[in-house]
Amino acid sequence: STMRRCWLFFVIVFWSAACAIENSVEELYSELAALRSEIQSLKLQEAQLNEPRHLAANSSITPSFLLAEVEGLKQHNFDVQESMDTLWLCVCGFVASLMHAGFAMLETGACRARSASSVLLKNVMNMCVGSVGWWLCGWALAYGDQIYGFIGTSGFATSNFLQSSGSLIQPAKICEEPNCVSKMVMWFYQWIFCTTCVSIVSGGVAERARTASYLCYSFAMSALIYPGVVAWTWGGGWLSSFLGVGFTDFAGSAVVHLTGGMGALTGAIMLGPRRGRFEDPAAFEAHSLPLVVMGTLILWFGWFGFNAGSTLSLHDASTAALAAQVAVNTVMSGAVGGVTVFFLRLLQAGRYDVSGLCNGILAGLVSITAGCANMTSFSAVCAGALGGGVYCIFSSLLVKLQIDDPVDASAVHGACGVWGTMAAVLFDWGVPQGHFHGLRGWTCASAPNCEEGILGSALLAQLITVVAILGWVLSLSLIILISASLAGQIRVEQRTEEAGVDHTEHAQVAYDLTESDSWVLDCHRRCQSTGFSCMASKMQHAVSAVKAPPCST
Repeated sequence: STMRRCWLFFVIVFWSAACAIENSVEELYSELAALRSEIQSLKLQEAQLNEPRHLAANSSITPSFLLAEVEGLKQHNFDVQESMDTLWLCVCGFVASLMHAGFAMLETGACRARSASSVLLKNVMNMCVGSVGWWLCGWALAYGDQIYGFIGTSGFATSNFLQSSGSLIQPAKICEEPNCVSKMVMWFYQWIFCTTCVSIVSGGVAERARTASYLCYSFAMSALIYPGVVAWTWGGGWLSSFLGVGFTDFAGSAVVHLTGGMGALTGAIMLGPRRGRFEDPAAFEAHSLPLVVMGTLILWFGWFGFNAGSTLSLHDASTAALAAQVAVNTVMSGAVGGVTVFFLRLLQAGRYDVSGLCNGILAGLVSITAGCANMTSFSAVCAGALGGGVYCIFSSLLVKLQIDDPVDASAVHGACGVWGTMAAVLFDWGVPQGHFHGLRGWTCASAPNCEEGILGSALLAQLITVVAILGWVLSLSLIILISASLAGQIRVEQRTEEAGVDHTEHAQVAYDLTESDSWVLDCHRRCQSTGFSCMASKMQHAVSAVKAPPCST
């Protein structure tokens, strides 16, 4: 029985193993069949991939469809370019608008404390009145449809800035090209140039011009005088193609700075000097050097938007590189102009002159503004250095002729504006190769076959540009100022000037100074300039009413 049990056990075990093996074999067959099926599927896919592709006869992708897609991509590219250019002009306009804060600080600090509110008022009103003049008719005269290449006749009060197309209103473009920016953004950017030109004049007539008369002149400058210059030049007028070469002024040494500087000089001559200016020069020194320095640095920063933004576009690598070149030149010319004047004044007086340093920086900046896009950085250094020398010579000439320009606006912007206009041709980076580039930047005139021997024509075009601007600004300025003078409205009364315009005409004053306070401050300034100290007091001034400062060691 035991043997039977053992055999039965082995039989059961063997049978179970056989069943398990049979099941495993079946599973292996199933897996093998699945693998074969997967291999067949992969081979089929591989064959399909290797077959050449053909468009179906009834496909919706037709040549016209493809052309439409290409045109759509082109239009998208134009839209992107226009957006980039618009953004560039807006950003540069925002930066350049800070120049108004710089002018306000510089001019206020350079004048006497008793006239600070008056100077600030004129600078703020420059923006307000200048904006109205530029909007009302300035833009139209400058960039409107011209008659005989002389003056614009369309676009008054931005009347043609918007266009209706069915139920849509779209902005008008400045040209017919598909990537052109709108007139609105160009109006905004050119508004900065217009109001900057107006602000230059305020420094030359500070502390003695009647506010009402000055505001009338500011309106005339923004609405007629400056737009007339722009119409001849940037607006496509007769100077833009004069002698087949045209003028060269990339960002405004002549168009903006010479125009404003000539207006400042004309106003300074017509008004005459401040009382006591050349009898007691120390009393008319800058009352706040911190304001002068801060204003200068803000102006320098704003100048980058002024110069680099004058590329007017930034949608390709070439224009972007040109903007970078302009920025480098702006840095170097301003820096070297400041250094030049600093050392010239140090050699002349034996003392450090902070005001001279600041004006030297501005002189260098004005000198490079016309040619910042067609000069090497070395040429920019030379232009800035010579511009500093031009400023020093003209500033000394003003003193010798007893022409009172409180902030040297005519020397910085007028004289250096003339020099910068001529330097734009003399230092053109194509001159060493016998070519001329001018406003074309990287490209020479008459490219690709660069025309040679036109430097003389370019210089003559620059000279005619300078003479035309000087004649235009001088004649119109004289008409306005002589009319105001005949009406007795050009200069404040003597007692107002002596007491300070702030205390007699303004509801608020920048500094809480009484007449004796102002006199004592002048006393300290005069005595300090001679190496002594002032011994006066308010009571002494009130009782004795002395004229000369009591100085003592």
